Order: sequence, then structure tokens, then C-alpha cells
Amino acid sequence: MFHPLVLSLFLYFPEDKSEYIPASISFVIFLIGAFITMRIILKHSKKEAEKAKKLEEQILNNKASDKNS
Repeated sequence: MFHPLVLSLFLYFPEDKSEYIPASISFVIFLIGAFITMRIILKHSKKEAEKAKKLEEQILNNKASDKNS
């Protein structure tokens, strides 16, 4: 189906394995960055959910007090 030359253009396995070191370092840096970003997003989302819940309770309490009046 595909010519082997075409497939070999996209694959590169270096003979000198020390060429993997910069790629590994950048991978680890981006992995840590992604993990930290995800933690920040989860914390912010949790705070927003708490705010929404408090606002919902406040609105429900206001509706209940308006019905009683």
C-alpha cells in the first residue's frame, strides 16, 4: 500500500542514544507543566462550584422567604 521509503521518512531512530536526552528533558518539563495546569484548573473549578452552590442556596432561601411573606 505505502512505499517503504515514504514510511521511513517519518521514522528516525538515532544510533547515538544521547540524542534522546534533550527530548526526554523537554517531555518531562511539559508533562510537569500539564500536571500543574490541570491541578490549577481543578482547584479553580472546585471554588467556582462552591460559589455556585452558595448562590443557589441563597436564591432558594430568598424564594422560600418570599413565599412565606
